[in-house]
Amino acid sequence: MQMCSLKWQKIMDKPHITLIGMGLIGSSIGHALKRGDLASHITGYARSATTREKALSIGFVDSIADSLQQAVADADIVFLNVPVGMIADIVKDMAASLKPGAIVTDVGSVKKSVMDAVQAHLPENTTFVPAHPIAGTELSGPEAGFAELFDNRWCIITPDAETDKQAVKTVSDLWQAMGSDVEIMDADHHDLVLAITSHVPHLIAFNIVGTAADLEAVTQSEVIKYSAGGFRDFTRIAASDPVMWRDVFMNNGEAVLEMLARFSEDLTSLQRAIRWKDGEALEKLFSHTRDIRRSIIEAGQDTGDVNFGRTESPHKTE
Repeated sequence: MQMCSLKWQKIMDKPHITLIGMGLIGSSIGHALKRGDLASHITGYARSATTREKALSIGFVDSIADSLQQAVADADIVFLNVPVGMIADIVKDMAASLKPGAIVTDVGSVKKSVMDAVQAHLPENTTFVPAHPIAGTELSGPEAGFAELFDNRWCIITPDAETDKQAVKTVSDLWQAMGSDVEIMDADHHDLVLAITSHVPHLIAFNIVGTAADLEAVTQSEVIKYSAGGFRDFTRIAASDPVMWRDVFMNNGEAVLEMLARFSEDLTSLQRAIRWKDGEALEKLFSHTRDIRRSIIEAGQDTGDVNFGRTESPHKTE
């Protein structure tokens, strides 16, 4: 990270950065900024006074603000680390307090609807650079963050033709200094890609865990007691922030529904193969999907550790 930090410092004077929202992503940005000494000052704001005080006590911000307007007044760069459904109202409320030349960026996993909402309220003398760091855990809150969250993870930036190129470079360089690999992508394409790689898998996880809990033939205690590895992975995903994911599906519905339709078609093919005992078709699919998993590990996007890096079961006997 030292080389990235030095590169960043050569590009521009260290900016005053404001974090709006200090949950997992916001706090991790704060920690990453501190690790690389990338900001002259970090101001934090959250609606909850408890969250603000906790963030200050943890130390990933230098100061906290009591209002949104106060938080952004001196900021060179403002990070919006909030559910996508809240972004339009936040930008509307803070717009008049932004200083000329300020860069506003976000971390949401939906891009086109956010870009439309932000640009409707942002002053002309400021720039919005939409971004999406593809990193996270199922945990939330200011205590959940850590500096390494973005290391060797992709951050996708989705400017349009009107976005100031220098502002895009500033945000791109900053994410690289925080450890991320950066990709520039069209917003609509981003939303389609993330629908299949993130949004639909989360929707399936929410559904499977909910279905298992509602089965009349299986008690909830049995679901918990006898949960196999695959189901436990689904429960980890399904433990993600409910408000954040509600907003994702409300704002990327078209792409999600398109991918769900394709998923339903493929699921029907699997049902047919099972019904007709077509073992060859099943094995062909499973071999292909195993190759995909190996490619993800080779790309450094996950660990190949035994048992997915889990610790040993507490019930294991000698």
